[in-house]
Amino acid sequence: MALSANVTRSTGAGGGNRPSSHSADNFPGRRRSTPARLTRQTPSRWECVRRRGVLCMTDGRRLDYNLVETTLDNGLRVCVQPDPVAPAVAVNIWYEVGSFDEDPTRTGFAHLFEHLMFQGSNNVASGEHMALVEANGGSVNATTSTDRTNYFETVPRGALDLALWLEADRMSSLAITAENFAAQREVVKEEKRQRYDNQPYGDLLELLVAQHFPADHPYGHLPIGSMAHLDDATLDDVQQFFDDWYRPSNARLVLSGPVEADEAFDLAQRYLGQVPRRDRPDHATAPVPALPSRDTTTHGNVPHPLVYLSWNTPPAAHDDHLPLDMALSILADGHTSRLHKAVVRSRRLAAEVHAASLPHLRSTSITTLMARPTDGISTDVTAAALVEELARFAEGGPTDEELARAIAQYERDWLLQLATVEGRSDLLNDAWLTFGTPGHVNQHAAELAALNVDVVRDAVRTHLLATPSTLHYLPSEVSL
Repeated sequence: MALSANVTRSTGAGGGNRPSSHSADNFPGRRRSTPARLTRQTPSRWECVRRRGVLCMTDGRRLDYNLVETTLDNGLRVCVQPDPVAPAVAVNIWYEVGSFDEDPTRTGFAHLFEHLMFQGSNNVASGEHMALVEANGGSVNATTSTDRTNYFETVPRGALDLALWLEADRMSSLAITAENFAAQREVVKEEKRQRYDNQPYGDLLELLVAQHFPADHPYGHLPIGSMAHLDDATLDDVQQFFDDWYRPSNARLVLSGPVEADEAFDLAQRYLGQVPRRDRPDHATAPVPALPSRDTTTHGNVPHPLVYLSWNTPPAAHDDHLPLDMALSILADGHTSRLHKAVVRSRRLAAEVHAASLPHLRSTSITTLMARPTDGISTDVTAAALVEELARFAEGGPTDEELARAIAQYERDWLLQLATVEGRSDLLNDAWLTFGTPGHVNQHAAELAALNVDVVRDAVRTHLLATPSTLHYLPSEVSL
């Protein structure tokens, strides 16, 4: 179980493309509706592609997944993507609750429940949920982010009843006891110590978020939350959080694998449909942050100085989000990227460069460029070089070749994730939450095909030419 894992783009003097998977302890770069990058073969148009015997691409740059949706009487939304030749069924359930939905004075609850949800329910002992799934040849996990918490199993077709029964039992009767709460609170504390407190640059994401959102903003704290808040929490507080957010009307279930829609709906109704209906909870709206750009310096026990430039950029569903994603790839993805060639290789002002985005659904996202200065070069000088190259990119835009390469890499990663029922079900749920329909996955290839150099250039001009916030992260003995 982990906080939401994402991908950043990076390039350095000593190696090639190094996309690295992160939890929320580092700065994530999750993409629009596709957490992983994926690329196209060279032809301008795909031929029909079959993944596990299922037609997934037509000859017009769009996918053609058969997606069947229904809403149960208790409000649970269900989407089935039949895949008759898949070896297993993915059971992917997203609750629309994340750190955004927490009281800023009581944080960490969304992530706490990622752990509590495996501690038993009326008919399942503590730890038995995972044990039963694994004993039947399946796998299970969960993640938490700012806007959702997801739980997912991949099981043989014969264990689908079991997986749905387990989900229904904990949705309706989670064992929220003083013993479970105390134990999992300590687990979360240890996780924070390992991933944040005792890691070089462990507070980096917290520092970046603070440059863009005030502390009382729903996006002004991380999913890991405050340990002081968890220490002060009562069992009643924890129970209330569950009652508020863990209800059928606040959940989406995606099933992908060898099961037909009618049969899947019958099974969902048999198990999850018995959970009592409660109205969909109200979700707060997020004010757009009004914080001015900031120049901040922090010192820590770290091996190298780093400099981060960051901007407020549109929410994940905005039309400019995808063009900006392509721009970041062109700027910082690999040894052929603009920033590597100019700042690392030619001017030798940085040893490595990165670009990443932290997308949000209900307010502005954060987009960042990072560099590790070459020995002897100050973070100010390296930051100025990044700004210069960004301005040059905004003036002329990418070349057709650069954009084609960025789209190809993105599409490759995307299709690889779609090739498995695990990845596909997660992308369908992501699209459902972000764009309001899982069917957005079928249109995403056409969105990529519609990109051109002018659209990418204009998105950079609109969103990345304002004065950025700058974070200088220096080793304790170094000064500017």
